[in-house]
Amino acid sequence: MLFVQDQDGAYLPAPKKVVLTEANKLMGSQLQRGALILSADCAKAVVGYKLRNRQHEVFACLFLDCRHRVLVFKELFFGTINHTTVHPRVIVKEALQLNAAAVILAHNHPSGENQPSKQDITLTNTLAGILHVIDVRVLDHLIIGDEVTAFSDLGLLPDK
Repeated sequence: MLFVQDQDGAYLPAPKKVVLTEANKLMGSQLQRGALILSADCAKAVVGYKLRNRQHEVFACLFLDCRHRVLVFKELFFGTINHTTVHPRVIVKEALQLNAAAVILAHNHPSGENQPSKQDITLTNTLAGILHVIDVRVLDHLIIGDEVTAFSDLGLLPDK
């Protein structure tokens, strides 16, 4: 529970709006350059926060350095309510410009479904193969629906 101090110095439970504002600040700070992403759970929390409740599909990448520190979180592709087109060359270009060593792929499902589709799995395998050629590791692919599912938790990441 979060408490705030009133004008008289007494501590009272914070209103919902204050709690949400503070939570947003905390989650936003986790995506700032240099923040460490140490686990799938950490990535799921911060990326899920950014992509949840969108009305259309958004495909984003969290680019990381060799120590898994955030370089940048970029929303790269925007689609419809149930589809977006992802161009691997754009992701490769961004990874090279940022000198990224690793990437966490992520996209939302506006329907709330959080299980990967066959197309999601195929795309992940394709991107992992392409990025492997330029020495960029795909650490995970997150599907954001009502909950966040990580490919790493499901054993779906390709061995590259």
